[in-house]
Amino acid sequence: MKYDKLVNELKSLEDKNQAKNLQRFFKTGPGQYGEGDIFLGIKVPIQRQIVKKYFNISLKDTEKLLHSKIHEHRLTALLILVKKFEISKKETERKNIFNLYIKNKQYINNWDLVDLSAPNIVGNYLLNKDRKILYEFAKSNHLWTKRIAMISCFTFIKNKETKDALSIAEILINDKHDLIHKAVGWMLRELGKRVDQKKEEEFLKKHYKKMPRTMLRYAIEKFDEKKREFYMNK
Repeated sequence: MKYDKLVNELKSLEDKNQAKNLQRFFKTGPGQYGEGDIFLGIKVPIQRQIVKKYFNISLKDTEKLLHSKIHEHRLTALLILVKKFEISKKETERKNIFNLYIKNKQYINNWDLVDLSAPNIVGNYLLNKDRKILYEFAKSNHLWTKRIAMISCFTFIKNKETKDALSIAEILINDKHDLIHKAVGWMLRELGKRVDQKKEEEFLKKHYKKMPRTMLRYAIEKFDEKKREFYMNK
């Protein structure tokens, strides 16, 4: 079976030293956001090469891979879903991929898993659809569900749309988690850089005094030094 070949090939690429580094980097210790996650130690470019060989495995097998306790299995599954979505010509196929993604969001449980998949699948699927689900996600109590809501907006920003990104950023403005601060700040920065810096500054002038410092630093990273000093010296 192709599924077994895929799993065996990933196992053959295991690098235990790299795995230890990744476990530290992705905060897998007790009480940390990635607690208990298991790594093989395979870098993303290598996983992308694997995806080129196995992207035509069935959705059922892709979902099975996504349920794995091993981080690289889940990331490979998500990159396969991204590829399937990208090459799909039928709306029904794209809908099936989107629904599978949403149904299995509890397995999309680290920032790299979200960031490398949410814009490509959730954002792209919702480009010409109602985006109510993102607002529901943004109001969730679950870290990664909230990050999916924010990072999915990257697709809208790339398409010169700002409304949803700004609205979801506003919902998340008082969130307590550093990884949400970074996600919101990143999307605000991209909105200003790619679409309209004035709209970003309108948002910042309304909120910058209460924004977490990390969020603000990310948001103003591309501003000139004088503007950065203005916002940081609140």
